[in-house]
Amino acid sequence: MNFQVLEHTADIGFRARGSTFEEMLSSAAMALVAIAMELEDVDPREPYPIAAQGEDRESLLVNWLNEVLYLVDGRRLALRRVDIQECSKTAASGIAWGEPHTEKHRAKLIVKGVTYHQLKVEPTANGWWCEVYLDI
Repeated sequence: MNFQVLEHTADIGFRARGSTFEEMLSSAAMALVAIAMELEDVDPREPYPIAAQGEDRESLLVNWLNEVLYLVDGRRLALRRVDIQECSKTAASGIAWGEPHTEKHRAKLIVKGVTYHQLKVEPTANGWWCEVYLDI
């Protein structure tokens, strides 16, 4: 996986990377899911469409992750992979792969929301990285 979990006193965060902005969005999505549940028991057998918009890359990232959170928490899905199909500075869409959440899927933390607290989205010589904190 292309992300790292960050410790924080009241929240939990992660740093995700990608060779492209799209790949970073996918890595960030999986970081959020990995914080919420164990990934190894998830079979990526069913496609679920996902899309988000924002005024800039930062708000797009937050809105994208809130859509991932909606799939995990609101629709009760266990996700294993997220593929980006279209992406710009203000919109992204793709397919999340997983299955309905059952007793075989082990929960880790309850993620309440994605915050703008210390949010960072940066290009690098090797691609993109972001730092995101989650309200738990």
